[in-house]
Amino acid sequence: MLDTSARLLRLLALLQSRRYWPGAELAERLEVTTRTVRRDVERLRTLGYPVSSSAGVAGGYQLDRGAELPPLLLDDDEALAMSVGLRGAVAAGIDGLEEACLRAMTKLEQVMPRRLRGRLGGLHGAIAQGMLAGPTVSASVLGALAQAAWSDRTARFGYTDLSGKATERQVEPHGLVHLQGRWYLGAYDLERLAWRTFRVDRITGEVSEGLPFMRREVPEGTLTDLVTRSVSRARGRLTARVLIHAPYERVRAKVPALAAHIVPFADGCRLETGIGSMTHVALHLGLLDEEFEVEAPAELQQLVERLAGRFQRAADRRR
Repeated sequence: MLDTSARLLRLLALLQSRRYWPGAELAERLEVTTRTVRRDVERLRTLGYPVSSSAGVAGGYQLDRGAELPPLLLDDDEALAMSVGLRGAVAAGIDGLEEACLRAMTKLEQVMPRRLRGRLGGLHGAIAQGMLAGPTVSASVLGALAQAAWSDRTARFGYTDLSGKATERQVEPHGLVHLQGRWYLGAYDLERLAWRTFRVDRITGEVSEGLPFMRREVPEGTLTDLVTRSVSRARGRLTARVLIHAPYERVRAKVPALAAHIVPFADGCRLETGIGSMTHVALHLGLLDEEFEVEAPAELQQLVERLAGRFQRAADRRR
């Protein structure tokens, strides 16, 4: 038989899972008498949960929407943010999490006061949720990686790279990064003795925890910097380095996070990206509409010069 605190939590969960519960059925679920159920309902009311009841042989209980939020340690804006965030999580590409998010939304919105339900309806009506193009990942794999990173324990898993080669990896996981519809693990690879970025959707099998480890300092910035730098460089065998004479914030807003790694530098910023197509890189630099100079490779600088001459000749012909 559950103690009083555990029983109250169980009773609250039951009331949130269904609109109406007969008293006798609640007593059966909790393995107590109907009198104990009545006492527990009074305790919930004392804590601020709006539970209504109906008398008689077939009487029962339901959790109503209250005039105020119950004591969840959430203010109005936090409750709205949680509901909107849960709706966004449904489209975050995590397989098996959709149903849990929907259940959590239902429980949260069920006890929202009327004034918040109106604001929430307006928010959801104004926000168009676009479908993410990234692949789905396993909720269990994501949870195991997050747990290993949080507890500072090594992780072992199977991994299939872009070429289809399958390997076993043992890493020190430092955290997960979600960028443009994809989940990435930033970790130190214990076999290759180097920092690596792993796409979570390419992790196969179960993730097993290992021994504790001492956290290392992430090189050249944050974990997000590590992931964006790794992904952008992987786009080609050569890396373009370009100085852009414009504020970092302005340039960052113009360039997708995974297209290039950008860091503040001197009076502007430095952009690094892998080169899949030299022409595409040159044209995108021109479309930034900012002053820039190519540091490397020399082939990119030569292409920029040829394109500049071509555009200049086109402008001269027009005049």
